[in-house]
Amino acid sequence: MLQVNLALALSLSFLLTCIAPAQAADPWLVVQGGDGPGKGKHVVLVSGDEEYRSEEALPQLAKILAKHHGFTCTVLYAIEPASGEINPNKSDNIPGLESLQTADLLVIATRFRNLPDEQMKEIDTYLRAGKPVIGMRTATHAFNIPNNRAYAHYGNGYGGEKKEWVDGFGRLVLGEKWISHHGNHGSESTLGLIPPDAVGHPILRGIKDGDIWGPTDVYGVRLPLPGDSKALVLGQVLTGMQADSKPVEGPKNTPMMPVAWVKTYSAEGGPSGRVFTTTMGSSTDLVSEGTRRMLVNACYWAAGLESAIPEKSVVDLVGTFEPTRFGFNGAKKGVKPADHQ
Repeated sequence: MLQVNLALALSLSFLLTCIAPAQAADPWLVVQGGDGPGKGKHVVLVSGDEEYRSEEALPQLAKILAKHHGFTCTVLYAIEPASGEINPNKSDNIPGLESLQTADLLVIATRFRNLPDEQMKEIDTYLRAGKPVIGMRTATHAFNIPNNRAYAHYGNGYGGEKKEWVDGFGRLVLGEKWISHHGNHGSESTLGLIPPDAVGHPILRGIKDGDIWGPTDVYGVRLPLPGDSKALVLGQVLTGMQADSKPVEGPKNTPMMPVAWVKTYSAEGGPSGRVFTTTMGSSTDLVSEGTRRMLVNACYWAAGLESAIPEKSVVDLVGTFEPTRFGFNGAKKGVKPADHQ
């Protein structure tokens, strides 16, 4: 009888351990890594934009990183406190940023967030340590913080006393702030082409011209990119919303805007860290295998694992992935982080 009770207790303990990650009480998602080169590395993915469905893109990216490559991933969301539901229009609350204290990599895809000081402090501490960052799409304009606040210098287009922070987090850390829609938003998609001097970069392993595509348009950036930035992918503006649409003729593609680049950053004289920035990255962009492979390879590189990037990294979608088309007020209602488990 003692042996039976012990076995029952162990079975119950195992069951509780398995279901714990799916508890609805947690306003974030944790995806435990399996075997792979990323085992032992912790990636924190921060969503929170009103338009490009980062709340859908980042859970899928996390699942790919965890299942196929071994990374343990924590996905954070803009949360409505009263309901615990994901609400991308809630611009002042992303719980769980303290998970950055154990992070080996930050992936950020926010837009114009005005987070409270206690949440911004976690991001600031992470960056001051010179840890690696991947910025996706609207992360170039990740924050919009009033001038009377402690972290105002993170705001898009900042022009205050901290001269190093001119134009905010986007310019200092990622290499650019919000500038413009270069392609026509909603009607001209983006095809990725590799400039000759980027061929052979680890992030592009297993990727060739035309593999990277997304229905989001090319963003405008100021050329040349600052500091040690190196363009890896150029965005060819297409006339339509399919990967085989014809290129636009004229100045939009002469020259082409970079849509992915690498650089380093240092926050106010601190240690330097690696950065990969792409102005692609909506949930619908992740339908493209080449775009997913670019992001996965970038995670390896940013985490210092470039020598482990496979010749063609596995980027198969995990579970059901039916991304919502980009657009304001288009987020699915009533969704909680546990629903992405």
